Amino acid sequence: MFSAALEKVSRYTHPVVVSCRSFNGNVECSVGTFIILNEEGWILTSAHILGVLTAANAHQKAVSDYENRKTEIEQQANLNSKERKRLLRKLTFNEKWITNCSYWWATDRATIRVFVHDNFKDLAAGRLEPFDSKSVTAYPVFMNPKNELLTGTSLCRLGFPFHKIEASYDGATDRFQLAPGSLPFPRFPIDGIYTRNAVLRDEKSGKEAKFLETSSPGLRGQSGGPIFDAEGNIWALQSRTKHLPLGFSPKVKRGDKEVEEHQFINVGLGTHVEEIVSFLTQHNIRFKVSPDS
Repeated sequence: MFSAALEKVSRYTHPVVVSCRSFNGNVECSVGTFIILNEEGWILTSAHILGVLTAANAHQKAVSDYENRKTEIEQQANLNSKERKRLLRKLTFNEKWITNCSYWWATDRATIRVFVHDNFKDLAAGRLEPFDSKSVTAYPVFMNPKNELLTGTSLCRLGFPFHKIEASYDGATDRFQLAPGSLPFPRFPIDGIYTRNAVLRDEKSGKEAKFLETSSPGLRGQSGGPIFDAEGNIWALQSRTKHLPLGFSPKVKRGDKEVEEHQFINVGLGTHVEEIVSFLTQHNIRFKVSPDS
C-alpha cells in the first residue's frame, strides 16, 4: 500500500546524528529524522531533537566558571602542592555537563546556524548552508488542513530506528568522527491507522497544540519524521510515543514472588499538519500544500 509513497517520501527524509561529549569525557550519539522542505535548504524536524544543543548552551557558563577557577588555583604561586590539591578537590562539577556537541545533517558539508522553534508544538526549522538543491529530487507535500482525515485511515511513519551509532571526539580539531560502519542509515517504516486527535494544553499559559494519534508507536530514531498517507501526503510529524493503560494487571511469578504486570498500549503522537502549516507560515518558510478537495 505504501511502496510508492515511501519511494517519494524517502527522497527528502534524512537522518540527523546528535553527538555530545560530557565533562567526564564520555561521547554519546542519538539519531533523529528531518525532512527537507524546499529548494532553499530549509528543513523541518522535532524541537526536542535540539535538546542537546539547548543543554550544551546552558552548561557553557558552568563549565567555563569551573575551568577558570581551576586555572586560578593552579597558578597561585603561594600554594604548596597539598594546599593546591585540597582546593581543587573542593571545586564542584557535574560529570554530565555537556562540553561539546555536534549535529550531522546527513552530510559533512552543511550546517544550520540558526533555528526557529516552538517547543510546545515540538517543531523546529532551520536552513542548511551550503545547500545543493540538485541533491533533492522531490519535496514534501503537506495535506491541506481543510481536508478531513477519517478515523481508520492507514498512515505510515518513516525514520531511522534500530541503528546503533558510535563516535569519537578529537579535541585538537573540535570534531566528532562517526565510527566505521555507521553509514548508510537503514530506513524503517511502520504503519498504523489514524485513531483520533489529541489537543495538549499548557495550564500556565493556556496555549494549545494539536497532535494526531496513530495506533502504532513511534520508534527511537523516528522523531521528526513524516507521518503520511498512501499518496505520500504528510499529515503530521512524529513527536512522541504515549503509553495508554489498558486497565488490567495480570499477575506473573518472578522467582518466588507474584507481581502485577501493568498492561499498556503504545500509540504514536505526531504534530498535526494544522500546526505545521501555521508554524511554517508564521516564519515565512516556503512549503507545498495539497489541493483543497
